[in-house]
Amino acid sequence: MKNRALPLLEMKNVSVTRGDNLALDRLSLRIEAGEHVCILGPNGSGKSTLIKTITRECYPLVRDDSSTSILGRTLWNVFELRSLLGIVSPDLLAACTTDATGLDAVVSGFFSSTRIFPNHEPLPEHRARAEAALERMGVPYLAERPVVEMSSGEAKRTLIARALVHEPGTLLFDEPGNTLDLAGQVELREAMQELARAGLGIVLVTHHVSEIIPEIERVVLLEKGRVVADGRKEELLTGERLGALFGVSVKLFHEDGYYYLHA
Repeated sequence: MKNRALPLLEMKNVSVTRGDNLALDRLSLRIEAGEHVCILGPNGSGKSTLIKTITRECYPLVRDDSSTSILGRTLWNVFELRSLLGIVSPDLLAACTTDATGLDAVVSGFFSSTRIFPNHEPLPEHRARAEAALERMGVPYLAERPVVEMSSGEAKRTLIARALVHEPGTLLFDEPGNTLDLAGQVELREAMQELARAGLGIVLVTHHVSEIIPEIERVVLLEKGRVVADGRKEELLTGERLGALFGVSVKLFHEDGYYYLHA
């Protein structure tokens, strides 16, 4: 696995603004390469901004006591960085919803785009690796199917295949269950489990407790751009803590390694 000895992420006192809003507020966080961790918080807590800061779509405010390193480096060529991190996000799903085929969408990962454009020149190796990624996700039959004709679950698996073409050490899942029906959610959890068991690092960013697969042992609770708790899943996933985080009274159920909330 690439750069396994270096931490995936180390942030110290990081602040990020989105428009007039302070989305991350002096946030400090360390995630090891290969770790399975969930960033959990309500809408507006800064979860997606955290992901975009890792992938260099957002940049922190410059301060003397603030620093960010990814895989041990503070400066990155964005295209090189994205070859080491597999990203699955709602933004990508929306952008890929075109007449592009599943194979086109996966091959586009080599160009950091969402489809194959006239200026791109895919190599036979790109096509072979894309086909292998679709096979790994159990959907080789989607290679020639337009993304617009796929179910939400099929489109999500295609996006995961796209994230895998570079053979990254870590996959970043940003609110992966959005738009998925019940069957799609089950398929997503199964896919994440398979990838975690294969040795890939998993960083899951979500507000759905039910998406936290059993392989994830660490949970980071995020609220108003700050880490309010960080520790073992068994210690942080309690009705009291989650009720305070989401601002509602909840009951928490635990079954077969998964957690479920009921208001």
